[in-house]
Amino acid sequence: MTTSRYSESSITVLKGLEPVKERPGMYTRTENPTHICQEVIDNAADEALGGFATEIKVEIHEDGSLSVSDNGRGIPVGLHPTEGLPVVELVFTRLHAGGKFNKKDGDSAYAFSGGLHGVGVSVTNALSKRLEVTVKREGKIYRIVFAGGDVIEPLTEIGKCAIKNSGTEVRVWPNSQYFESPSYSIPELERLLRAKAVLLPGVTVSLMRPVKGQADKNTQTWHYPNGLKSYLADLISEAQEAVPVFSSENYISDGHDTDFSKGEGAAFALTWLEEGSSNNESYVNLIPTPLGGTHEAGLKQAVFQAVSNFINHHNLLPRGVKVQSDDVFSRVAFVLSARVLDPQFQGQTKDKLTNRDALKLVAAVSGDPLELWLNQNIETGKKIAELAIKQAQARMRSVKKIEKKKGSGVAVLPGKLTDCESEDIRENELFLVEGDSAGGSAKLARDKATQAILPLRGKVLNSFEVHQDQLFGNTEIHDIAVAIGVDPHNENDNPDLSGLRYGKIAILSDADVDGSHIQVLLLTLFYKHFPKLVSDGHIYVAQPPLFRVDVNAQGKSKPARKLYALDQAELDSILERLQKEGVKETAYSISRFKGLGEMNPDQLKDTTMHPDTRRLLQVKIPVTAHEQTQHIFTKLMGKGEAASRRAWMEAEGDTAEVDI
Repeated sequence: MTTSRYSESSITVLKGLEPVKERPGMYTRTENPTHICQEVIDNAADEALGGFATEIKVEIHEDGSLSVSDNGRGIPVGLHPTEGLPVVELVFTRLHAGGKFNKKDGDSAYAFSGGLHGVGVSVTNALSKRLEVTVKREGKIYRIVFAGGDVIEPLTEIGKCAIKNSGTEVRVWPNSQYFESPSYSIPELERLLRAKAVLLPGVTVSLMRPVKGQADKNTQTWHYPNGLKSYLADLISEAQEAVPVFSSENYISDGHDTDFSKGEGAAFALTWLEEGSSNNESYVNLIPTPLGGTHEAGLKQAVFQAVSNFINHHNLLPRGVKVQSDDVFSRVAFVLSARVLDPQFQGQTKDKLTNRDALKLVAAVSGDPLELWLNQNIETGKKIAELAIKQAQARMRSVKKIEKKKGSGVAVLPGKLTDCESEDIRENELFLVEGDSAGGSAKLARDKATQAILPLRGKVLNSFEVHQDQLFGNTEIHDIAVAIGVDPHNENDNPDLSGLRYGKIAILSDADVDGSHIQVLLLTLFYKHFPKLVSDGHIYVAQPPLFRVDVNAQGKSKPARKLYALDQAELDSILERLQKEGVKETAYSISRFKGLGEMNPDQLKDTTMHPDTRRLLQVKIPVTAHEQTQHIFTKLMGKGEAASRRAWMEAEGDTAEVDI
């Protein structure tokens, strides 16, 4: 019998761009090569955002390659002072090499940019068969060529040009082995380039691509002199506007008197729709954020506050009606472009902004202009108020309908459940909280109108191989099923969901190993015995922070702050930011939460429960991953799978990041 030896030679160290090739999905979207090309487009857009480029040209070639050119400053070609290599080579071959760091102290090449980590174009290079860079800079033309991330033609001067004729052209041949489909998504490219033109007034953006059977190429050009206002009009061309489009652009002019830095702020255009819907769009430093984030939450807060103040000021609210944020915002069509000095995104694909201070920033710069506009246009304001009040009345009627559906034979709700007041499942949330002490904090931290708390004592039963008839023998599982109002069922069943009492069911456990174990046990329960809730998107996982950083007041203009970090990496990022701000180590303290019960209710509310500032991950199983998901659950939770679990741990154990 042979056994695998675990010795010093078992440890593999991935160098250079090897980690990207080994796990491309960690760095980019792998459905097709569009996203790696977006990284190159984003770099050209950052040049335009800085005011150095007026044209961005994208061309798809017959051989499947794609080139992006701009008339910006051109990537520096001189030797890096410490690395001893040409800077253009470093940018394309080193992870975490870029010109977008050191923003606070003014040493960055870019004040505002979507790039954060210096990972972007080096990932593009790693996943390409070939990549050519041509740089025009200071009257000379340079060229460097890569293959699979390695230099195959060193940087060479290939010609001369006029001093004013500067810029960069990058041509990419994506390596199809890393992507599910080798074709670019033309609609995604068109949407991205059109948005860049909108967000960069005065910049012309074009896309050229071959047409089958024709010698001439198809060329599309975007140029929006009126910016966001004309772009929103394009987006809602099919829908019916209730009021004229309002647009505003407001950036902090002097960062000394506020919590924000000079130049931060937001531009937006919005209107309300009578009928139809709009594909609302938001951006941070020109990067599209299709999953929204805290900047969208800030706009929503500003709109609700402005409309709510207008309704109260003009005494328009009928008796017994309470207008909520969604009533005001549900028919809003908007385009939002935020500028944030140090944006933090969820994942390298940057689909969602997570900075908590971006909510305050956008709300602060958007609220006053909107409220002023409403009060200058009374009839428009009354029309908007009428739409919001109608929406609130419709919501209240739907709650009454839900009440009538309920029969008298409903099981008695568990005594430890602290229920919410609302019965509208579209807004109701149930938090399954680890431990009684944490449950106590959560009860005080919740919004009693829409959030319910069910504390769980100890670890839930591993229900992966438990028959449904025996499930209710476990008190915790019985209480969960009764509280949510849905009976256990199999994947192919068609269960009755009319009794579902909450639109969101969130697992809230400690940010440690035990908490992760409880998460897995509860996810197993929902995956195996409540699959319809998972497929319909009702199951969520809350992400409480592991660390808190208390920063002392920095003079009168900078009050004391509490910053929260999800994990060690985020803590390191916060400490780096404080260092750049010039905050001394003695001026802040770091504390680690041993568990949820250690947080006071205000902290739990801010970090984990308030819809605008929490991190709540929806649990979804991709259509293509059902078989793989079943295999993983069987291996991890099956009683007869000890041998395969052990083999898996031996093979993958060195990749685990365990917090002990």
